[in-house]
Amino acid sequence: MWCGFGKSSATFAVTCLITASLVVDTGFAAPQRSYTPQQFRSVLRGLGYNVKVTNTALTDEETKKAIREFQTGYKLKPVDGIAGPKTQDFAANIVKILQSNLNAVLKPNPPLPRDHFYGPQMEAAVKEYQKKNQLEETGIANLALRQKLDQEAKTLLGQPTAKPTAKPTATPTAKPT
Repeated sequence: MWCGFGKSSATFAVTCLITASLVVDTGFAAPQRSYTPQQFRSVLRGLGYNVKVTNTALTDEETKKAIREFQTGYKLKPVDGIAGPKTQDFAANIVKILQSNLNAVLKPNPPLPRDHFYGPQMEAAVKEYQKKNQLEETGIANLALRQKLDQEAKTLLGQPTAKPTAKPTATPTAKPT
């Protein structure tokens, strides 16, 4: 099963990802392809896939299975369990959207960097969001959490900003009697 959802959720997940990228960002990021095996495992784990974070090659069965689940869930071809450029670029975009949404909703100081890494600062922000929403504080942004966060960010970003009202004049309009 893909991140705890059935196969019918795949189309919804891709739609959610594309919509979130339009709300928070005007397009997809440039190719990243700079993940070490440890960094890519951190991304997979942070997005809710069952992998141990190590810096060994991405060739063990557990990691290949998680990559295949990711590729299947996001309809990436081929589904081969290899973290090639297309798979890494897609993962990088998901992380960047997640970072933007967390920045919009939590307003952390300093803000999360708009990079493609799922590191300690990102995990702490996810835990903060989970705590704020009375969820188990795992630091893992599974699909359900990302969808909830996406909706919250859309609501915040979609609200009109307050416009200044007319200023009162310095002279009173009523004459003293």
